[in-house]
Amino acid sequence: MFNDSDWTADDVPDQSGRNVVVTGANSGIGFEATKAFAAKGAHVVMACRSVERGREAKRDIEADYPGASLTVHELDLADLDSVAAFVEWYETTYDSLSVLANNAGVMAIPRSETADGFETQFGVNHLGHFALTGRLLGVLRRTSGATRVVTQSSMAHESGEIDFDDLQHDEEYDKWGAYGQSKLANLLFAYELDRRLRAAGASVTSVACHPGFAATNLQLRGPQAEGSRLRLLGMKAVNAVVAQSAAAGAWPLLYAATNPDIDGGEYVGPGGLLNARGNPTEQESNERSRDEATARRLWSVSEDLTGVGFDLPAPGNE
Repeated sequence: MFNDSDWTADDVPDQSGRNVVVTGANSGIGFEATKAFAAKGAHVVMACRSVERGREAKRDIEADYPGASLTVHELDLADLDSVAAFVEWYETTYDSLSVLANNAGVMAIPRSETADGFETQFGVNHLGHFALTGRLLGVLRRTSGATRVVTQSSMAHESGEIDFDDLQHDEEYDKWGAYGQSKLANLLFAYELDRRLRAAGASVTSVACHPGFAATNLQLRGPQAEGSRLRLLGMKAVNAVVAQSAAAGAWPLLYAATNPDIDGGEYVGPGGLLNARGNPTEQESNERSRDEATARRLWSVSEDLTGVGFDLPAPGNE
């Protein structure tokens, strides 16, 4: 277990010649991670639902780093056709992918559905990234050198449960319960992907991370969607007083994506107070996230729901 208590984005090794995809790259942790990758020489594809906001973010990064190599392309994780179109574009444009950062997400919003009829938090946070990873697996495996899939989870996975009888929360919806389920699904997927990559003898590694409590727009979207001015003001106040910066919140993702000590299957998060802030360390996620039977079942259900399969053997079937 590593414990690099002083590690920051300044310690990201040189990324020259490497292609990186960051979902949700136009704001918050995705924006800060994109900036850090670009500062170290990577070419970053900013996969954003809003191309306009993505271009604004690109201009902001270029103002700080005039030599930044950035491309903005549309990706709506709430629409599996958009996921397929993004991957088709990527594979006709690039022949390698060193890091896939599954970062974008929504949190504690009123119930809604994706274009494909999935509950939005489960559909965006888990199923969209599941489909994206499966479709990009070929180019990841063809890329020489260390390649990684980094999936962003949350401390909220602790309260999550996978309800296979009501995955889409059709019968009963609790916004925080649905969020916890999606973040637990992120971990179950990341760990199962690592096991399957190992079984295939692949050079790709799968790692999970969480940002702790970082001040981003993610916390504001729920109150905004509900039209609750009081909750919105309260969350802004909590962010200002308690949260660490979005830049610090990106450190675990950057560590997971670039540190040579990573072997695959780790869970990286801030090592400070209550694991909510501080420099990145390896941590333990809860027992439910390590349940291999649940992970295999979720994998199978996710393949059925998305129509995306992975050309990887199940663990034990090498």
